[in-house]
Amino acid sequence: MTGQKKKHSFLETCLSTAIGYFIALITQIIVFPWFNIEVSHSQHLMIGLIFTVVSIIRGYFVRRLFNLIHVRNWL
Repeated sequence: MTGQKKKHSFLETCLSTAIGYFIALITQIIVFPWFNIEVSHSQHLMIGLIFTVVSIIRGYFVRRLFNLIHVRNWL
């Protein structure tokens, strides 16, 4: 039984996270004012970028973990 290749895991995670990045930016622009958080558009982009990098790393390792579980038939 073969699992998903590491490169495919990474690319899938990046695409999913990129979509999430744009959704997060829109959400930040809408929600921040509700909490009186005022940031510039460039700060929104940087905040989103930081969380995006963290999300890519997290998503990659979670995906690899589940791939390992699948390959070894642990579940």
